[in-house]
Amino acid sequence: MASSDYAAVSFDDSDTRRDEMHSTIEQWIDDLVDSVDDAQASAEFQEWLDVQRQFHDYSYRNTLLIKRQCPEASRVAGYRTWQDEFERHVKEGEQAIWIWAPIITKRCPECENSPSYHANTDCDYNGTPPEEWSRGLVGFRPAPVFDISQTDGKPLPDLETAATGDASDLVGQLTDAASELGVTVRIVPEDEWSHGSARGVCQRLSLVDVQPLVEVKDRANEADLARTLVHEYAHALLHFDVDDDTERAKREVEAEAVAYIVGRYCGLDTSGSAFYLATWESDDANVIRERLGRISRTATEIIALLED
Repeated sequence: MASSDYAAVSFDDSDTRRDEMHSTIEQWIDDLVDSVDDAQASAEFQEWLDVQRQFHDYSYRNTLLIKRQCPEASRVAGYRTWQDEFERHVKEGEQAIWIWAPIITKRCPECENSPSYHANTDCDYNGTPPEEWSRGLVGFRPAPVFDISQTDGKPLPDLETAATGDASDLVGQLTDAASELGVTVRIVPEDEWSHGSARGVCQRLSLVDVQPLVEVKDRANEADLARTLVHEYAHALLHFDVDDDTERAKREVEAEAVAYIVGRYCGLDTSGSAFYLATWESDDANVIRERLGRISRTATEIIALLED
């Protein structure tokens, strides 16, 4: 990936500060785009991508079922799938997570039932014999799956996206800045974290209080904790009132680009952002450039508060 200097940056000259910040952020965006391109082409990313493609994209209904039964679930698959595809096995005594699995079989073109159910209905379709019917969805059945935390075996490839470096008192500065940004912030101990594999979330404070609530999972790596705080602050500033799942990937691009810029300004190594963004924008990293204005304004706002 593109190399970068992780020394903290300052814009001390008030006469040139605006232009310096603008040109520097543009250069950093160019660096980030190049890094995402490099990440996507890397063998490490391709190996990770090959494994991710083997996991099912569960429906909203099944996602709710999984989270209700196992809130910390991150990657789930069937018993045999863990064995055959991932060389892992379900640990003894683990309880299954039950979801609805589709039943795909030959079905009547008229009543859309399987041959056995069709025989017990009033449907009089006889245009073609059952053995010539096309296959399709005829219903759902309960099926057991297991989360990766319930298995042992060959490790799955992972991407190192965490920020590193000397965060100094950056976490404290960011939490102090929350009220200026109109955000309530909570750093949640790891054993109390209830948002699965996410490192941070941005949501409503309550049903009656619509102020953004940013929660991040506490960790020893304060550089990455700071990066996550900035990422979620960016969501609060840019996306809090946006309710459009089709925009989710682009919102992640904006939030992570802001985290990359602010982290780099503070002297952190945020090069892992390239892998993070590669997982969201695997086709075109230039979406980062397309959204430069929003990214730049939000990063500048947070940087200004840190300078104050």
